[in-house]
Amino acid sequence: MRAIARSPIALWTGFVLAHLWLGFLALYAPGQPIGDVTNVYKFWMEYGFQGRGWVGIDTIWVYPIVAIVPMLASFALGAALYASTWLSLVMIIDAAAFAVIVSMSRRADRGHIGWWWLGFLVVLGPVAIGRIDSFTVPIAIIGMLVLVTRPLLAGVLLTVAAWIKVWPAAIVAAVIVAGRDRVRIIIGAAAITAVIVIADLALGGGGTLFSFLSEQTGRGLQVEAVIATPWMWDATLGVGHSQVYYDHGILTFQLRGQNVLAVAAAATPMLAIVALVLLGLGILATRRGRTPSEVLPPLVLALTVALIIFNKVGSPQFVTWLAVPIVFGLMTAAVSGGRSFRVPAALALVIAGLTQAFYPYLYAELLAANLPMVLLLTARNILYVVLFVWAVVALISVLRRPVDLAAGDQGEHLDDSFERVTAGRVTENRVTESSGTPEKVTP
Repeated sequence: MRAIARSPIALWTGFVLAHLWLGFLALYAPGQPIGDVTNVYKFWMEYGFQGRGWVGIDTIWVYPIVAIVPMLASFALGAALYASTWLSLVMIIDAAAFAVIVSMSRRADRGHIGWWWLGFLVVLGPVAIGRIDSFTVPIAIIGMLVLVTRPLLAGVLLTVAAWIKVWPAAIVAAVIVAGRDRVRIIIGAAAITAVIVIADLALGGGGTLFSFLSEQTGRGLQVEAVIATPWMWDATLGVGHSQVYYDHGILTFQLRGQNVLAVAAAATPMLAIVALVLLGLGILATRRGRTPSEVLPPLVLALTVALIIFNKVGSPQFVTWLAVPIVFGLMTAAVSGGRSFRVPAALALVIAGLTQAFYPYLYAELLAANLPMVLLLTARNILYVVLFVWAVVALISVLRRPVDLAAGDQGEHLDDSFERVTAGRVTENRVTESSGTPEKVTP
């Protein structure tokens, strides 16, 4: 079984089968699993081709400008094949990320990391491949896995992902704070940002370049948001007469009720404060001599989950974000012998499964504030909080660990091990995940 798990043939067969299954669900399962793709993204592109203006250029838009690239590319074979083209492009970019995962896992003598990501995608369901986030996640995964050996490329990839959907910007901040070669990361991020801005200005979109930021300010509490959970229970039990309604301007289901607007207004400042505190902890840990392999896994996980918990939006595709820090954490543990990421990996699988339990097939029941669906949503949101607590505790433990010469030497050894595996160099010494000590292996 171990040999099969590590076999590239088995891994790639699993990859194809997983994506065929998800593609089947996306096209034929009830509940419009890829309704955003077929009803919204496709409409925006048709709108542009009809000469009525391009979103993000001629009009304000909810997404950063690079999000238009995969939407436009999916129109290559025409409107009739828009969904199929979209799914094919997602499979291609997922394959690129999977190739990096499989290659590094083989060098580290690990096969479970690729299987974990496939299992995570299948457990989450068709939403994993049916949103714009389906492009940001694999790009960000590659960016994190090449961070040690190619920091310039990592800065470029992570910034491109942030110009598709904003959330990877937090990862960019984390790698600048705790990365080994932050100068190259900053150069890569700045260079690709300059290219994107110049291209947008050349296309006449200067006035709408940052409209995605202002578009978020008017949003209320979305039904699935973690901080909206009390109002969902209020709507379910009929205590304070909170209600679910559809916002035609934002194209999403939100809540109205007592203090909803105040909480929605406070969500973004609260998120900013939490992010700054987490980055501050990362800075302190780095200044105390902690290496990137120690600091980055819990820091990136904490920031990613914070973006979900302290967010007035709680779309089901947000679950896909967890793949980036967890794949990176699992790889770091396997390669460098850092902190085990088995607990967050298991929690993420449960979170994904609970999400598919109500979305998309039974989403109408959730919108009707059906008690079993609200219970599922509540359990999912509680696990988000548990995952956040785990990440923060892990980060603080890195910060508080006594610093001595031996620990510093071991930390450098861990980072060097990660670099050798990333670069594909075979070495005689590998650090075991359980003990964190070198283990002699046959080259």
